[in-house]
Amino acid sequence: MLDIPALSNAFQQDNTIKLFRTALHDAHETLAQRFHSGTPVDELVHHRAQLIDQLLACIWDHFIGNDEQLTLVAVGGYGRGELHPRSDIDILILCKKNLPDAHKEPIEHFITFLWDIGLEVGQSVRSVDECVAQAGKEITIATNLMEARLISGAESLYQAMRDATGPGKLWPSRDFFTAKWAEQIARHEKFNDAISNLEPNIKEGPGGLRDIQMIGWVAKRHFGTDTLFGLIERGFLTENEYQTLTEDQNFLWKIRFCLHLISARKEERLLFEHQRELASQLGYQDSEHHLAVERFMKDYYRTVTALTRLNEMLLQLFREAILCADERATITPLNKRFQVRNDYIETTHDDVFSHYPFALLEIFLLLEQHQEIRGVTAATIRRIRNHLHLINDAFRNDLSCRGLFMEILRQPQGITHQLRRMNRFGVLAAYLPAFGKIVGLMQFDLFHVYTVDEHTLMVIRNVRRFSIQRHAHEFPLCNKIHSTLPKPETLYIAALFHDIAKGRGGDHAALGAADTVSFCADHSMSQYDTGLVAWLVKNHLLMSSTAQRKDISDPDVINLFAETVGDALHLDYLFLLTIADIQGTSPTLLTDWKRSLLCDLYHATRRALKNQMSETRHVASIKTAARALLAEQGFCATLIASLWESWGDDYFLRHSPKEIAWHTQSIARSNDDEQPLIEVRQDTERGGVEVFVYAKEYPGLFTQTVATFDQIGLSIADARIITATNGHTLNSYMVHEESSNAADAERCAEIVAQLKQQLSPSSPLPLPVKRRQQRRVRCFSTPTKVTFGLDERNQRTIVELTASDRPGLLTCVGKALLHCDTHLQNAKITTFGSHVEDVFFITDASNQPLRSEEQFDCVRSTIKQYLDENQQC
Repeated sequence: MLDIPALSNAFQQDNTIKLFRTALHDAHETLAQRFHSGTPVDELVHHRAQLIDQLLACIWDHFIGNDEQLTLVAVGGYGRGELHPRSDIDILILCKKNLPDAHKEPIEHFITFLWDIGLEVGQSVRSVDECVAQAGKEITIATNLMEARLISGAESLYQAMRDATGPGKLWPSRDFFTAKWAEQIARHEKFNDAISNLEPNIKEGPGGLRDIQMIGWVAKRHFGTDTLFGLIERGFLTENEYQTLTEDQNFLWKIRFCLHLISARKEERLLFEHQRELASQLGYQDSEHHLAVERFMKDYYRTVTALTRLNEMLLQLFREAILCADERATITPLNKRFQVRNDYIETTHDDVFSHYPFALLEIFLLLEQHQEIRGVTAATIRRIRNHLHLINDAFRNDLSCRGLFMEILRQPQGITHQLRRMNRFGVLAAYLPAFGKIVGLMQFDLFHVYTVDEHTLMVIRNVRRFSIQRHAHEFPLCNKIHSTLPKPETLYIAALFHDIAKGRGGDHAALGAADTVSFCADHSMSQYDTGLVAWLVKNHLLMSSTAQRKDISDPDVINLFAETVGDALHLDYLFLLTIADIQGTSPTLLTDWKRSLLCDLYHATRRALKNQMSETRHVASIKTAARALLAEQGFCATLIASLWESWGDDYFLRHSPKEIAWHTQSIARSNDDEQPLIEVRQDTERGGVEVFVYAKEYPGLFTQTVATFDQIGLSIADARIITATNGHTLNSYMVHEESSNAADAERCAEIVAQLKQQLSPSSPLPLPVKRRQQRRVRCFSTPTKVTFGLDERNQRTIVELTASDRPGLLTCVGKALLHCDTHLQNAKITTFGSHVEDVFFITDASNQPLRSEEQFDCVRSTIKQYLDENQQC
């Protein structure tokens, strides 16, 4: 691909750099064309390394020549002979002793020329002694040198460096393995030890290319094998495992090669903006129920999962061979099938699983019951992998196997760890084929940050955590409720099945409920327990949607929800499942604000189920509690009554006694009834900033308020808009800092000052915000959809808006409602990753719900116009 003689002659011409750059560019384009035409990627990766070898040797010959004092060595991935289109080219310039001054200038010219022609080079210049010193200090340097390969120069100098840094001189096998294992653990921790990151790192992430390299490094250092194939001869790798490693490495190489071509840089992350293009270029197409990008990412996640399993097994095998070879075996029998060898469980003989297939489940039960066991021996992991085919219909119908699975779910400890281990080993997918279909399944959005199987196990982990006293401080109410559950395993089964039908098309909750009924019947659960679990799966989204999308201050909403729930036991189970589900969807999704909404809904439903009091009595109890708080501050009953007279029951139903007392104090102490009263305080319980606006009602007040929030970088979580009979608004907002920083006193003062400056009937709207959408959000587009409903009890129109999230969205909505001469009464603001699902309760100018099609068309078309034509409003 390179005409080396022509390039050598290019040094005699004036346009040398241009000629080399052109040759490199043409070679790169040829590789890209061969990739797209279907040339195996392993050929291309090695071919590019060979191409760079020729190029560097040519340039070295020109600048350095045949100097016995210097040697050019490829190290790292380049040393392995593996180069992707934008991979760094790591080289070592080796000298006999400290670099003489006479050599410095030629080397500088050599390196400069490499950069001038467009090569991204990572270089170091060291003597053999310096290599020894640096490699002794840094395991990464020792690893790079272990993969060194001679490019040009004195072979004797290269060999001297290899001998001086080999396992006989530096980093004996035991130390090398210990350091590299610790390095892998630390690297995985940077990615939260999770395979299913939304934008995974194909090189460094768990199950990525670095994990394959890790196996190769240990094999080379300890066993002296230059390739993974050599591990077969030594009995550490089977031919099937070698084939899996090779095929999976080539799949990841194919992705990485294509990623470098698409991004035109050394990009190792599968960013959202690249995932669709990667799927397209790798030949994936949309199916009936899945996008092409989802199918591509499912294959990616399944591949890295398989590599993680192999990596875990082989490193355990290496640990036993390297670290434990000289240890005296301490064996403790558990039963005739299993024993513990030096704290690791193993089968008592090779044929345990073929003779006793149920032992494929029993081993996980034993691990739960014996918490002192540290893990599973590598040989036993391999035997589990090799006997997964025994988990067939006969196995699943075996009463002893069904009993073992239920016992695993009933244990007081270890459930989460062992279910995760079962998933890693492939046992869970084999026993529950429906679960196997969701392994590696991703949803192409910002809302779900885990694959469906990872999310499911995370939800089980969360509900289990509610039962552990040392974690009670995280969710005290959940801990209290969990302690009263008669059968916790029913909750774990609901968590296991709540998303099991994702990706099939149709209503996954209903389909999952049907799967649950079959599972419960097969596992001899009572009719009542079966009904409870199926109901939980079918309704697992009910509580979150009610809390976030409906006005839970409305007694009718609470009563309808309570009627659906039926009794306190169903409510308890559903509340725990809902909290665990939201928390397991994304680490940042369950905000203090959402938690407070769910707790409010839980307590209100509890009262409704007990039929404790009528609405009138409930309002009276809220007023009594608020009066008590005000009395402590010295406010007399007459003043309180005069202020409250015009506020209406709706206000008291939608605010807590503490909020009412705060609002009352603020208004009572205000001396100017003509100017808007703005009060701001930090709400530590709900994790945000409360903003209270008391002002004479006028068109545009809401729009000015939310526009000001946009201007100063505040996002709105909730808006409660109340108009008193005296013509004043009692508007409450819960806002959060977009920067995620907590608001201090100075920030609260700034919010007050900005609102006072902007809130006036004569003030124009603030200028549109100019902030760009976040990179991730820009990768997704949700069509704007506006639908309408009727809140009969309160005589309001319900406007439901679904749209892509963007800066200034609520300002757009406020301007649209103002344009259509409507009044906002309440708002429920909900963001799901890259899109919003907001609900607004509005009336017309006469405080009546919208009636005419013309009114509906005005609101719908104006909102769409402002949002779709103005990406920033």
